[in-house]
Amino acid sequence: MNPRLSGRSLLLVVLTALAALSSVLLAVGLWRDGDESRTAPPAPSVTVPAGPEAPATTGTPPTGSQHDDPRHGRTAASLDRSAPVKVTIPSIGVSSKLEDLGLDRGGVMETPRDPDLAGWYTPGPAPGQQGPAVIAGHVTWNGDRSVFYRLADLSPGDTLTVDRKDGRTATFSVDRVAQYPKDKFPTVDVYRNLDHAGLRLITCAGDYSASDRRYADNIVVYATLIRTE
Repeated sequence: MNPRLSGRSLLLVVLTALAALSSVLLAVGLWRDGDESRTAPPAPSVTVPAGPEAPATTGTPPTGSQHDDPRHGRTAASLDRSAPVKVTIPSIGVSSKLEDLGLDRGGVMETPRDPDLAGWYTPGPAPGQQGPAVIAGHVTWNGDRSVFYRLADLSPGDTLTVDRKDGRTATFSVDRVAQYPKDKFPTVDVYRNLDHAGLRLITCAGDYSASDRRYADNIVVYATLIRTE
């Protein structure tokens, strides 16, 4: 017996197949052309729809008990959109101008061309604007330390500043630091919409495979806007 699929059932089968294909393509994006210069995970062209605030469910537990929820402490009112020009993280000795990062043809977030500079993911919010702004940087380049080499040393409560083209400076406080395998990167947790101004700093981490020319993990620093000047 070979029953015919109803139109609705056929649509469900097609959608399921497309979802599976998308997952495969995502995995390919994570591994494609992998080397130590590839810092960033796949990224959506827009922020993910808002969901309930919750800790990440994959990867190394965060280094603090608080999460990026404005109810845990001080927050500042978000600013209008203005491109960032510089990020400064005193506790790890970072002071970097910012490149603009978009999406490459494979749907993967671009990485900075200069290993000594961090980059801002331009399809997302600007730092200080409501939502999850993203800044990425390399951890190493050809065996040498790069701009975000010490990113994993940040701790909850550390502060960093982002200078913007409009002359404003946005100050953020670190909420948590987490490490994830690249194939389990928490896209929704990083890119979902927020009701406040947040910031995510991203770099590579974990074991480095010389044969694959890639790191196994990503470090993500979650931070919240606490002051503007």
